[in-house]
Amino acid sequence: MSWQEYIDKQLMASGVVMHAAIAGHDGNIWAKDDSFHPTEDDLIKLFKGFSDKGLLQTSGLTIGGERYIYLSGDEKIIRAKKSKIGLHCMKTKQAIVVALYEDPIQPQQCATVVEKLGDYLESCGY
Repeated sequence: MSWQEYIDKQLMASGVVMHAAIAGHDGNIWAKDDSFHPTEDDLIKLFKGFSDKGLLQTSGLTIGGERYIYLSGDEKIIRAKKSKIGLHCMKTKQAIVVALYEDPIQPQQCATVVEKLGDYLESCGY
């Protein structure tokens, strides 16, 4: 399966994810949906946030020109929100899976889809 197929057939087809991207730890975008525009700098800062929560707690994070308030996370997961839009990200061995969802979708619904794909990628060495 190509990276774009993971976006289209796993994340977007779930009906839970509004926008999605998969990128490397270096911020290089491997695949994304056409209407989502995270920058390399956005993704690099996001990646650094997995190990330095203070970076996100003080200034939040910006993805695709939108600033989100950091809610919680650990070394593999970051959660953030802006108004009715939520952000759920998972870091794997080589990638970052980024997904946005909007109310009435519940955070756990998006988390399940993102983390299922992230776990699969990790099992494949990514």
